Amino acid sequence: MKKETKLWGKWISFFTFAVAIILVYKLLDNYGLILNWIKELIGVLTPIAAGVLIAYIFYVPCRNIENAYKKVKKVKLVSKKARPLSILTVYILAILILIIVINFIMPPIAQSIVDLANNIGEYYDATIKSINEMPDDSFLKNEVLTKVLDGVNEIDLKQLINAQKLTEYAHGVVSFAGKVFDIVVAFIVSIYILNSRSSILKFFRRLSGAIFNKKIYLNIDKYFNRTNEIFFHFLASQIIDAILVGIIAALIMSIMGVKYAVLLGFIIGLFNLIPYFGAIIAIVIAGIITLLTGGISQTIWMLVAIIIFQQIDANVINPKIVGNSLEISPILVIFAVTVGGAYFGVIGMFLAVPIATVLKIMLEDFIEYREQKKKNEEEKIEIE
Repeated sequence: MKKETKLWGKWISFFTFAVAIILVYKLLDNYGLILNWIKELIGVLTPIAAGVLIAYIFYVPCRNIENAYKKVKKVKLVSKKARPLSILTVYILAILILIIVINFIMPPIAQSIVDLANNIGEYYDATIKSINEMPDDSFLKNEVLTKVLDGVNEIDLKQLINAQKLTEYAHGVVSFAGKVFDIVVAFIVSIYILNSRSSILKFFRRLSGAIFNKKIYLNIDKYFNRTNEIFFHFLASQIIDAILVGIIAALIMSIMGVKYAVLLGFIIGLFNLIPYFGAIIAIVIAGIITLLTGGISQTIWMLVAIIIFQQIDANVINPKIVGNSLEISPILVIFAVTVGGAYFGVIGMFLAVPIATVLKIMLEDFIEYREQKKKNEEEKIEIE
């Protein structure tokens, strides 16, 4: 009987192995079809993923507003329906912000881009003429600056950015937004997740507790909460800081009479989302555009003012907003941003710091655990 059981076990093993080989062969043989199927599946799941992302972004504002509504004891309806009211409030605020951006911020930025594209040639000629009129020993009259300006002049901005192209881009956005079903699904999913977040989190905690032992489950719960805390705080604080920096930089340049101050303020605020490198890239772009449009004197004063402001932001404003939640050394930040940018582009540069912070916490916990374990073993040996 045992021999027959072993024989059947061998045959089942051979059969499973043969089926696995056939499946692998079929997968390789129908690679194109499988890839198309995966793409279609991703397309189907895109609105759901978008809904999850929206819910993730809105989670902290919803939670904070819900806690505020729960404290309203005089109006029982508000405290009793705090969660749905908080979700409604967050979505109304998000829509209002979107309307303000589309109607008041984007038009002047778009107009500045079109105007810059149409007049880039004239600005370049005027700048080169000014440089050529300088004395030969002038520090601005060098090959590096000339090559940079030549490179800017060679970029065909008119071809990339003009009224027709912007219209095409707008039509593309409208076409994308025309997928009403996907948008509706995304918002319904996000609202459902926000409204049922307690039960969803409870389910995943129960699932983790059922799969893993208590020690692993507690670690998963600990790092999940810590990771969310870091990401929420970092993203929110960086966005708030970027908005403040963009607005203040635009005001400073407007007061100084810098052309395209709103556009340059937007660029500085946007790149400020990227730690360390963002500020450098933004100041270089702003310097080149100001040199072309306002001359050398205005560029120098603009650079001095914006660099001073960036230092104030880096040492006063940003630490006040971000706080001390991301206790990470500048060297690690630079390393994380460099690696993130090299492999995942701008998004990688932006998310590199919170990811590096989480990995640093996990590594420190592991080192502390190993040190404590060794210490306990040494104490045990000494007692024996």
